[in-house]
Amino acid sequence: MRRKWRVALPAIVLIAAAAVVAPVFLERPAPNDPPRQSRRNRDRPSEDPVPVLAAAARRADIPVHIDGVGTVRPANTVTVKPQVDGQLLALTFREGQDVRKGDVLARIDPTPYRAQLDQVMARKAQNEALLENARRDLERYQRLAETNAVTRQQADTQRSTVAQLEAQLRADQAAIDNAKATLAYTTVVAPIDGRTGIRTVDEGNIVKASDPNGLVVISRIRPIAVVFSVPQQQLPRINRAWSQGALPVEALDADNRLAVDRGTLTVIDNNVDVQTGTVKLKAEFPNPDLALWPGAFVNVRLLVETLRGVTAVPTGAVQRGPDGPFVYVVSDGRVTMRKVVVGLQNDADAVLTSGLDLGETVVTTGFSRLAEGARVAVTDAAQPPPPPAEPPRRGPRPEASTGAGATTTR
Repeated sequence: MRRKWRVALPAIVLIAAAAVVAPVFLERPAPNDPPRQSRRNRDRPSEDPVPVLAAAARRADIPVHIDGVGTVRPANTVTVKPQVDGQLLALTFREGQDVRKGDVLARIDPTPYRAQLDQVMARKAQNEALLENARRDLERYQRLAETNAVTRQQADTQRSTVAQLEAQLRADQAAIDNAKATLAYTTVVAPIDGRTGIRTVDEGNIVKASDPNGLVVISRIRPIAVVFSVPQQQLPRINRAWSQGALPVEALDADNRLAVDRGTLTVIDNNVDVQTGTVKLKAEFPNPDLALWPGAFVNVRLLVETLRGVTAVPTGAVQRGPDGPFVYVVSDGRVTMRKVVVGLQNDADAVLTSGLDLGETVVTTGFSRLAEGARVAVTDAAQPPPPPAEPPRRGPRPEASTGAGATTTR
């Protein structure tokens, strides 16, 4: 037993020494470890204020719009076709030129039509001479019939001859008018004001009145029209607003932000498309800068109503939760979640019908770190939020080298 005790005694001494020394080494912090107090604070929720942007609830007049996508159409489009057949002698317009009603666009060979006019005019002159002679004969027969030198039948026959010649003269005059009109058709003029497109025929070709392509297409683009569709559920509101006066319409750019032109609603279609459940509307725009072009797609915004004196906040302030929409109200440097009722919401503003009073401040940006009762620091919307404070440095800061190509180290 004495021998076993001698063997075990050194082991027991070593174990006891290790038990005494180990806590000392375990309690010693590593060179780069933060203090123990910092670790506790790191596990504890931060009390630093959360930087946010905020805005006050205000009284405003909010417009109510109906958005749609439309197609730009010319106010009037005409395919200029020749009304007579013949050789095209000249085109007196440039492609893409603005023309006025009555401007000469083309000339067709008038030779055969001028000859037809000369023929009918000569026929009329011949019939006029015959009529003059027949009238003189009628006067003689009437005088002779009074003395019974000729029969009354001869006088009546001559009277009928005069009437026939007078009718023939009227027919000749109608033929002359028709020939003049046909001759005038050899000069092709613009039927409307507008802009010419690309011509479909060149000079020297034989053109025909039956040609479906015509010579050129003229489109009136000042003013111009936009046809767009809206859901049929919006039709009662539009009709009610339209009955009170003209409704303004804006044509927007591709980003749906900038209005490229402003016009008015002119037509509400008289039926609803049963396949799409939409109704077509037509608006007219002055288009002074030619921002709208026929055939293009354009975003359209129709103003149907303006809500006067309502409580409004920026749209970004309204959040959605399991119980519905809510806002974070800022009071005494802390936020409180409050339920609200949204009456209308668009890209910029939200109209609140209840839940918020005028002048109360709501958070608009910086919701990721917010919770009920959290401290906040409201910053100016025009300035970026301040960066978080740097942790304190440990140890002395080395001197920066001032030599060429040297960088500052920390």
